[in-house]
Amino acid sequence: MGYFVFLPLVLPLTAWPIARLAEQHLHPRTATRLLSAVACVFAVCSTLCLGLLMVVGTAQLPGNPLPDGWSDPEVRKALPYDEVAGPLAIPALVAVLAACARTLWRHHRTGRRAHRALAGLRPTPVAVLPDPAPYAYALPHRDRAGSRGRVVVSRGMLAGLAPAERRALFAHERAHLAGGHHRYLLAVRLAARANPFLRPLGTAVAYTAER
Repeated sequence: MGYFVFLPLVLPLTAWPIARLAEQHLHPRTATRLLSAVACVFAVCSTLCLGLLMVVGTAQLPGNPLPDGWSDPEVRKALPYDEVAGPLAIPALVAVLAACARTLWRHHRTGRRAHRALAGLRPTPVAVLPDPAPYAYALPHRDRAGSRGRVVVSRGMLAGLAPAERRALFAHERAHLAGGHHRYLLAVRLAARANPFLRPLGTAVAYTAER
């Protein structure tokens, strides 16, 4: 096995050229799905690699509850610098899990706050907020009626757009809801937390989702 055991940790370095090729040569829908899948696969593999490094590298420590076979010299010989890689993998894996948990918590907290802000409005497909600042976004939410979510727009944004521009705005935000783009964005965000080398894929998915 040798140094190939570290390959899942460094293979995401190819994320930048993959992202560039997908942006330039694939349809935005295809690029969004493909890049999200690649990011998830890379993230899972690198996280499992950290777990393997931790298990094999610390198996010989006293009091370890793992089976004796894991501490066999032949097993540890497959891992270069096992006495260093194992202990270092522990804080790295903890950091990955903590970062992913924090990202999920912030994602759900933001969603709850957004829905709470609309609690006093009628449950229409488009929610207009009395705010002079121009902004608009898609708020995903699947209810019993089968709705994918709502388009939230401020009065300031509507005031600055012509009728045709308003129709384009609503079509754009509804496309986000219909395509479930929030799921892809969350997936690549979690992948980037698992391995920072995957950040280019997150930037690329944000771009292709907007397209």
